[in-house]
Amino acid sequence: MRDFEYYTPTRVIFGKDTHFQVGTILKEQGCRKVLIHYGGNSAVRSGLLKQVETSLREAGVDYVTLGGVVPNPRLSKVREGIALCRRENVDFLLAVGGGSVIDSAKAIGYGVANPWTDVWNFYLKTETPTACLPIGVILTIAATGSEMSNSTVITNEEGWLKRGSVKCDLCRPKFAILNPRLTYTLPQYQTESGCVDILMHTMERYFVNSETMEITDSISESLMQTVIYNARILMKEPGNYNARAEVMWAGSLSHNGLTGCGTGGGDWACHQLEHELGGMFDVAHGAGLAALWGSWARYVYQENPERFAQFAANVFEIPCGIDFEKTALAGIKAMEEFFRSIKMPTNLRELGLELTDEQIHELAFKCSFEDTRTIGTFRQLNMKDMEKIYLMAR
Repeated sequence: MRDFEYYTPTRVIFGKDTHFQVGTILKEQGCRKVLIHYGGNSAVRSGLLKQVETSLREAGVDYVTLGGVVPNPRLSKVREGIALCRRENVDFLLAVGGGSVIDSAKAIGYGVANPWTDVWNFYLKTETPTACLPIGVILTIAATGSEMSNSTVITNEEGWLKRGSVKCDLCRPKFAILNPRLTYTLPQYQTESGCVDILMHTMERYFVNSETMEITDSISESLMQTVIYNARILMKEPGNYNARAEVMWAGSLSHNGLTGCGTGGGDWACHQLEHELGGMFDVAHGAGLAALWGSWARYVYQENPERFAQFAANVFEIPCGIDFEKTALAGIKAMEEFFRSIKMPTNLRELGLELTDEQIHELAFKCSFEDTRTIGTFRQLNMKDMEKIYLMAR
């Protein structure tokens, strides 16, 4: 068992119609002027943005708005937000949306609070932020867990590089309002892609090639079973409140550090591999993870087949004897079958990508930071390994 620190300062307000409290909550936070940051027109069409603005006015909180965040959020929008916040003397950020909006808000918070450098340097990891504007969240998509995490991912259009910032508790949201009803209008593809993302945040921490804590393993395995069970329900009943609620809370728990206690932090190779897909081809994050995971798993499982066998037995209830390798492969197959059952891809072709050898090489080249780094801990992967996994997934 490894030593660990666990810190989760975000206040969670969970339940039906909780978003109507946002004005009062911001007032309690001492907010004078807030930037409402959101994505596309769905927040406008649904009436959510108007409800948020009404709540702020009633609480006497001044605000400005900035929409237009897209999946795989762009650095150009972040810079637009930084300029707006400086011009309007904004002292708080409110992200109304999913992970892309929250990540964009975190980046804006870093940029405003650290005027001595360009915000992209935090994603290049050549600089470390020393402050961040406070952030609140009204969550509309259960997926990334960014509402309770200490990380943020941004895509730079110059070179289409998708990079995560240095992990830093400064960007953890002060509060997160989680109303499962706000996810009702999501397309099925986004809902199920989000379920995969939640699973992967737990699996990245679960698949480590070292001793772990039994209690952390049990929490992770139960969380995975819960998401799998409710993802299947949502395929047939998208308006099922209980299933939406289970998935939404699982999303927060999967990425607030809980499932990494005593695991040493996790592997994260699949996320690094998918970031290049998202950067180059703008695919949905969860779907990209589903398309890569099986190939990664088959490439690395022999490093510790017993760990994969435990996953198969405890998550999918596959009988486990002394042949750990057989059980491990059965567990990998079961996860891929689950992905297919919720209409998620299990390879790049099903993701809609027909990649050339040159594109495969470019993905590996970028993921390895031009052949200067390795990724993963279950098995360390160099650029050639990355290329082989992309090829297997093709």
